[in-house]
Amino acid sequence: MAFDNESFEEEENFAEMFAASEKKQETSRIVEGEVVEIQADEDRALVGVGDKLEGILSLNEIRGEDGELKFNTGDKINVMVTGYYNERPKISYKKVLEQQKTIDFIAANKDDFEDLVVEGVIVKKNRGGYVVEADNVSFFMPRSLAAFKESDDVVGRKIKAQVVKIDEAENSIILSRRKLFNEERKKKKEIIDQLMAEDVIVEGTIKKITSYGMFVDVGGVDGLVHYNEISYKGPVNPSKLYKEGDVVTVKAISYDKDKRHLSLSIKAVLPDPWAEVESELDEGDTITVTVSNIEAYGVFVDLGNDIEGFLHISEISWNKNVKNPADYLEVGQEIDVEVIEINSKTHKLRVSLKKLLPKPFDEFLKNYREGDVVRGTVTSLTDFGAFVRIDGVEGLLHNQDISWDKNTKAKDVLKSGDEVEVKIAKINAEDQKISLNRKTLLESPIDKFATTHNNNSIVHGTIRDIKDFGVFVSLEDGVDALIRDEDLAPLVKDELEPGQEIEAAIAVIDTKRDRIRLSVKKLDYIKNQAMLAEINDSESHSLGDLIKDKLK
Repeated sequence: MAFDNESFEEEENFAEMFAASEKKQETSRIVEGEVVEIQADEDRALVGVGDKLEGILSLNEIRGEDGELKFNTGDKINVMVTGYYNERPKISYKKVLEQQKTIDFIAANKDDFEDLVVEGVIVKKNRGGYVVEADNVSFFMPRSLAAFKESDDVVGRKIKAQVVKIDEAENSIILSRRKLFNEERKKKKEIIDQLMAEDVIVEGTIKKITSYGMFVDVGGVDGLVHYNEISYKGPVNPSKLYKEGDVVTVKAISYDKDKRHLSLSIKAVLPDPWAEVESELDEGDTITVTVSNIEAYGVFVDLGNDIEGFLHISEISWNKNVKNPADYLEVGQEIDVEVIEINSKTHKLRVSLKKLLPKPFDEFLKNYREGDVVRGTVTSLTDFGAFVRIDGVEGLLHNQDISWDKNTKAKDVLKSGDEVEVKIAKINAEDQKISLNRKTLLESPIDKFATTHNNNSIVHGTIRDIKDFGVFVSLEDGVDALIRDEDLAPLVKDELEPGQEIEAAIAVIDTKRDRIRLSVKKLDYIKNQAMLAEINDSESHSLGDLIKDKLK
């Protein structure tokens, strides 16, 4: 609310109300009294104030800083009569001193109080407004100029307010908190309008440093320099670069009228180093940088001139299992890196260390061939097999190549960190994939089986599974064999079931393909042939015996 004539008249009325409230029945008058008696036991003095009246004065009001009394019996003393209690005057020496302070303040400022601002404490609230004390001077602030809500509890609150009237005759000083607000708001708007003008650069003083930036005073207005606006490096910790009270050069970059929030920038007044980066660097260039900060997800590197690049954890090494960048690099270390991305819009620079290192797969191709038997370290286990590292390159050892036992999985026989001997089964140079095999280094159950069995040998086994094309049979020492449907006769397939014992003849032992085929049909043929041979042998013996008998 502007301070106009109507408001001023209202202030005069409030001043009159204030004066009237402080003068009741000729109270609040200063008189010269005489100390009649010191009653130390009751911590008081009796002071004669005329008309044969004696007032009671607390000894605390006339003690010095050393605790000694300033007045004794018979001494003259000026006191203020502030009221009456049971017809005895209520007096105060302290209020005389306070009033003198007010008189001195008025004398010093009555001719030049425009723009005079005082800082005091609200000590009392009355019907017209508030009594404010500052340096033992009493001021009055009408309610209409206080800018408080009716419900606000403000007694005891420290405030700033502007002097708007001094009445020497009434010994009163009027304050306006509202006018101070209006003046400050007007001044702030003028400053902000100047700051928001194009290319205006000013100096400010750092008032407060926080984790997210710094509050800077520019001509009486506070603005925030966000940590993104301190350096072209990106977000920085302001407390590592500045301290409160430092003077910095800034430029206003935005103002939110609704929130009354002024945003300032330090880097906006600095030359943009990205202009040089964009003109001098290209993707694929090799540059020397210094490690400036290490995080769990990567490393920040310093190019100089407030430019930082980012080295992601995946670009540190060809090893895919990098867990902590600090295991490879340290702050302050100089390294050569390759520029892999320059984003001129977002001012982001990404670099790679591994691109300047030999590719492990290329080195692997130089040193190994399919069929080589090597030792490697198990790096991880999955449901489908195990990954084994050989000279910085990982190969896959599939479950089916772990063991001759088809039910064995990698998780059953291996754990991370184990050393294992494997055979390089296949190298896919195009996709950079390596297939490994362990079971070919172990003795095949079928090779062992072939040392004691031949084709046409009769064997016994247990039906393990029944498929559309035939029956799988488990033989001794974990060996599996297949009887095709056409080799089941004279057995009826529908009458067979898993777990049932079965007899058959070996039709084929293929050690190269690790397969055995059985045949019930062949077993039936072998048995029939044996039976015929036995019959023929029996018949020949009977005929010979008859001939011998006739010759006798």
